[in-house]
Amino acid sequence: MSSEKLVVMANQIGRFFVPQRGIDPAAAIATHLRKFWDPRMRAALVAHLDKGGGGLDEPVRQAVLRLKDGLA
Repeated sequence: MSSEKLVVMANQIGRFFVPQRGIDPAAAIATHLRKFWDPRMRAALVAHLDKGGGGLDEPVRQAVLRLKDGLA
């Protein structure tokens, strides 16, 4: 799957969680990605962030940083 498609999908997830009250959007996004995305998809998204993360919305960028910390 292309980085561009992963970015679109991750941003869609982010747009669901950002308006939720009483949660940390980045944590919720990271949890969703950990639970429901294939490890290869998560790794590709982390690699995309390492290359600059073009197109990622800020809450999604923060979530991917959390995933990266979890992968290390």
